[in-house]
Amino acid sequence: ITAIRQGISNAGHDPNAVQLLTTREETNALLALDKYVDLIIPRGSNAFVQFVQANTRIPVLGHADGICHLYVDAAADIEQAASIAVDAKVGYPSACNAIETLLVHKDIAEKALPVLAKGLQAEGVELRGDDNTLKILTDLKAATEDDWATEYSDLILAVRVVDSLDAAIEHISTYGSRHTEAIATTNQTAADTFMAQVDAAGVY
Repeated sequence: ITAIRQGISNAGHDPNAVQLLTTREETNALLALDKYVDLIIPRGSNAFVQFVQANTRIPVLGHADGICHLYVDAAADIEQAASIAVDAKVGYPSACNAIETLLVHKDIAEKALPVLAKGLQAEGVELRGDDNTLKILTDLKAATEDDWATEYSDLILAVRVVDSLDAAIEHISTYGSRHTEAIATTNQTAADTFMAQVDAAGVY
């Protein structure tokens, strides 16, 4: 918000035209300004978006769930993938584009999972694994079917080992919310396939 206000000021306008609302009272006050506000675009959890929609007569451009995935391909750079996973989960865990599920190719799982887990757990992330993940990371809580369809908005991450790129795409098609999806790979063909076949607003 500091940069936006500086830009407004540099353009010769009042920087107080932009305000950051942080409390429920401030949000409720905004929602009552239907004579002055044309559109609200809420950013945050699905519960927050639903709250905004239910408490205003102002048009709301909202999103649904943010069940997002990072797929670590067989050809991934493991250290790079770990860095991406930590950033995508820890940077702002309640954001709608934070990852909720980590998918790891079976051919790289034995090497990658300990590195991924170390980086994530060092940041306080609770990992929940499927059966194949638990064979490698034996101290994790078991993931349930509900975990694949849950937007945690918290430092919790479900982990699943998949047999192939196609299996990762199938999982995303089944459980994803078509918000944001990503692949970590050094294989351009795998990246191109993922980009072409995954249906989401943002694919990286």
